[in-house]
Amino acid sequence: MRAIDVMVRDVVTVRPDTEVAEAIKLLTEHDVSALPVLDQAGDLVGILSEADLIRRAEIGTETHRPWWSEAMTGASTLAEEFAKSHGKKVGEVMTYGVISVTEETPLAEIAARFERRRIKRVPVVKDGKLVGIVSRSNLIQALASVVGRIDQLDETDRQIRLELLSRLKAQPWTGFGDRNVTVGNRVVHLWGLVASEEERKALLALAEGVPGVSRVSDEMIPGY
Repeated sequence: MRAIDVMVRDVVTVRPDTEVAEAIKLLTEHDVSALPVLDQAGDLVGILSEADLIRRAEIGTETHRPWWSEAMTGASTLAEEFAKSHGKKVGEVMTYGVISVTEETPLAEIAARFERRRIKRVPVVKDGKLVGIVSRSNLIQALASVVGRIDQLDETDRQIRLELLSRLKAQPWTGFGDRNVTVGNRVVHLWGLVASEEERKALLALAEGVPGVSRVSDEMIPGY
């Protein structure tokens, strides 16, 4: 399998001049952990992740060094830390030199980069333009599709999944989508983040009511 087989195409992005406050709002509203940064030409120039925002002055988590440690720390490092904790624009906070892949990159190579670079996602680019993103969860989904004989491999499972997705689409209280639903051997797997504990319980009840379902595996993480 390749990146194009599992990547998310509808990617939320920001620009270097986007306000950090707006970027944080996008992260929470779209329930994602990173935002690719594109310049005016649409080229990928960086990425803003949760890791870039954990040391912020607003919540008192900025780096505080003892005077002796600060005296031994290079000026460029201190300046970078200050920008991360006080920057108001995405371009002042984001990570440059982003590791990216192409649509044809094998999943084995992507998994190796995740481990080697200790990263959680990679943008997918074509001719310098962002076309998608692959995260660790996308690889797990790909694994589930093989191990669980999802969709095309079992007609019963396919019909259960289609019926469940149809019922989900009709519910105004959730945005839970097809990327978070897999079915294997008549067992429904619901995984990923949900907005609340109440939504989690409602999703379980909805899945349990689909004809043919033998069991629902709850792999969801409710927000707070």
